[in-house]
Amino acid sequence: MQRRRLMAMLWLAGCALGAAQQVQAQATYPSKPLRLIVPFPAGGATDLFARTLSQKLGEKLGQSLVVENRPGAGGTLGSDLAAKAVADGYTLLLATSSTHSIGPNLNPRMPYDAVKDFTPISQVGNAPSIMLVPNSSPAKTVKEWIDYAKKNPGRLNYASSGNGTIVQLTAELFKAQADLFVVHIPYKGTALAIPDLVSGKLDVLFDSLPTGLPHVRDGRLRALGVTTLKATPLAPGVPPIADVLPGYESNTWFGLFGPKGLPADVVSRVNTAANQVLQDPEVIDKLQRLGIESVGGTPAQFTAMLARESAKWKKIISERKITLD
Repeated sequence: MQRRRLMAMLWLAGCALGAAQQVQAQATYPSKPLRLIVPFPAGGATDLFARTLSQKLGEKLGQSLVVENRPGAGGTLGSDLAAKAVADGYTLLLATSSTHSIGPNLNPRMPYDAVKDFTPISQVGNAPSIMLVPNSSPAKTVKEWIDYAKKNPGRLNYASSGNGTIVQLTAELFKAQADLFVVHIPYKGTALAIPDLVSGKLDVLFDSLPTGLPHVRDGRLRALGVTTLKATPLAPGVPPIADVLPGYESNTWFGLFGPKGLPADVVSRVNTAANQVLQDPEVIDKLQRLGIESVGGTPAQFTAMLARESAKWKKIISERKITLD
């Protein structure tokens, strides 16, 4: 009886010590460098975003934040690595709409569950697109282009950077809301489509701002609208498509995640630091040069946005029968 009592006391003491150590570890978080996994190659938009964010975020957290590029399979490999990391706050993921909103609805064999295997921390940015047409197009506005397309069903085309990309889905969302029949022509990147758009072989392209706007400024293409709900300083003077198609919106979002089960105090610590960084004028300026709006907000707001985005793209992918092939 005495032996049992002694064993029980030792067990309780062990539990208390473990709990105390856990509290102490969380109280001193972070006590070592963190890694920020970027599931895309170095030099791309997500990588540049991560490097813009990492230094300032590391300063706010009091530890260095090391960017680790883990590209492959459209962002799947790096995202899966983050999902399987220890949930101690020392491995974070900078994910995008392609890894967590679009990809899971296109590929049923994803190695991770975009909802169950991650802890949302904060939405950190939005990158809208711009609707481009050749200078030879008879349409000067979004409404005129829609009217023109309705008078010529099946005769107009749009370019994309490939099947299942945000460029194709943005166009398909536009077609769905405007009730249009426009033919899809996939390219291996929007840069390859630009010459055909300039020459008038293509009728429209929904391109990213950094790659599309320079052609507008150079007078080679005409911009009809942006894919944000409201006017954006990223594209001065270009009206939102939503002015003609209420509710129309398509952005590539960027967000910070941790593995599932990330402690609430760690989530709060990183979220607070991220929000502070996203209000830094230097960071805002650098992101705007990348064609990205800084966002911020609470984990709950980020979670709600993720649910809306997934539902929107799932509907478009299903109704328009979009596949990766």
